[in-house]
Formats: sequence, C-alpha cells, structure tokens
Amino acid sequence: MTPTLVRQHVRHAGRTPRVDQRARARDWSEIQERMLVPLYESVYERLEVGAGTRLLGLGCGSGLALLMAASRGAAVTGVDSAGPERLALARQRLLPQSWDRRPRARARIVHGSPRDAADAEGPAFTVVTAFEPIGYLAGDAEGLGELLAAATPLAERGAAVVLAGWGPPERCATSSVLRVAAKPADPQRGPGGRWPTLRDDLEEVAQRAGLRPDGSGRVSCPFGYADVDSAVRGLKSTGLFDAPDAADGATDQAQVDKELTEALHAHRRQDGTVWMPNVFRYLIARTP
Repeated sequence: MTPTLVRQHVRHAGRTPRVDQRARARDWSEIQERMLVPLYESVYERLEVGAGTRLLGLGCGSGLALLMAASRGAAVTGVDSAGPERLALARQRLLPQSWDRRPRARARIVHGSPRDAADAEGPAFTVVTAFEPIGYLAGDAEGLGELLAAATPLAERGAAVVLAGWGPPERCATSSVLRVAAKPADPQRGPGGRWPTLRDDLEEVAQRAGLRPDGSGRVSCPFGYADVDSAVRGLKSTGLFDAPDAADGATDQAQVDKELTEALHAHRRQDGTVWMPNVFRYLIARTP
C-alpha cells in the first residue's frame, strides 16, 4: 500500500491540502505498514529469501518489507519516488549507524525511479518486489507496468518478480471503508472504477511487462487497530483519501475523519478495537 503506482497526495485544482507529511509517514510506519506483514512473510518463505538474495523493493516506503528481507540475510535495495519523509524512516531502520557495530547485509535506499537504483558495480537483482497492492485505484495496473518496465532490466535472467493485488471486495472488509475515498465511477466496477479486481489482472500486468507467470497465492491480511482514532490515522496515511476523485472535501481533513469514523463503526468491536479481515493475492513471475 505504499502508493507509488498512482501517486498519492495529489492536489485538487486550485486547492492545496494541509497535510503534515512527517506525521503521515510516522502513522504509516507505526500503524498501517504492518498490516501487510503476512504477505511479506508468505512471499519470502516461498522464495526462500536469504543470504544469497539480492532484492529490489519497488515503492519501499519506510522499509518494513526490506527490513524483514534483510533480517533473513538478503542484500536489499529500496526505491521510492514519494516524498522524503518515509525514506528517512527507511534509512533509520536499515542503514548502519556509527554507534552500531553489528554486521548487516548490504542495504541501499534510493529516492527516484528504479533506474536510479542501478548499480554498475553490483550484481543483478535476484528478486524484485512490488508489494503495493493494485486493484483499487483506476490506473494502478498501468502504473505498475511502468515500474516493472524500468526495474526488470536490473534483474538477472529468471529472477522472481512479485506483484500484489487486493482480493475481491467480498473478501476484503476494508472495501466498504475505502468507498469513503472515491465516489463509484461505475456501479458495476466499484470505487474509483476499479473494484472488483479481475482474476487475471496481475497476470495481464506481468505479461505486458514481458514476464512469465510462475505461481500465485492468497494471503489473509486483516487490518486491526487499537481504536477508531488509530484506524483513521492509519488509513489516511495510505494517501488514498487525498486522491483527486476522493469524496467531497478530501482536502478537508475534518470531513474525511468524520466519514471514515462513520464507515468504521460497523467494524468496531465491543472492546473498542477495529478489525477488518482482508485477503490479498500475489503473483510470482519470472524475467526472460
């Protein structure tokens, strides 16, 4: 969910959202980013990510997925074209400090496009991950295709490329909440004109990028929060509620908070926590 495919924080014409990007980055890293940990773990286990892995993470955000790969011994490079706030957190997590004497696998954090992550002196990547799920925003599949076109030349022949997508809305409780972010463009397609996700969306993106599908899986990734306030902060940190086609007054944060709070009411449990079961799908493809 680190928005790099259809870039978040888009401004309304003539209106500038007043958003504290540092606070958003902290909310992402402290609340929301962990929601996809089961996806990361499932993929890393299946691909046997470890000491021999050279991994390129697209849309790395604040670096949790990279940190998990590095903890397995992988050499990791993260790249993101978003603002500097999340990347600063990723660097804090991954890059060795002067006081830290512990040996670490090689890690790089790069601001820009995948091409900026090219390292003429280093070996080609063996794994490329694009963990930000497609299937909600219109145009996100096309954006993913552009990222892959830039990234796959940096990978060795037969390298694994991992794509992720939202599951069907009936398997994703968060779908009802995300409808706050966008008015249905088409009643048959859902919010933003994207849902329901089609069965072969990921395969089509991979094939257009010249990749060969080589297996897939589904992973349960429930979104759980300590309370409604944490849920609102976490969901807003995705940037989905700042999109140009968002609900009335997406730049009116008070209105967004109100609508999100109302939408989350159905998912609030008796102890005050918020729980939304979701299913995400991933595809493993191979470079030619």
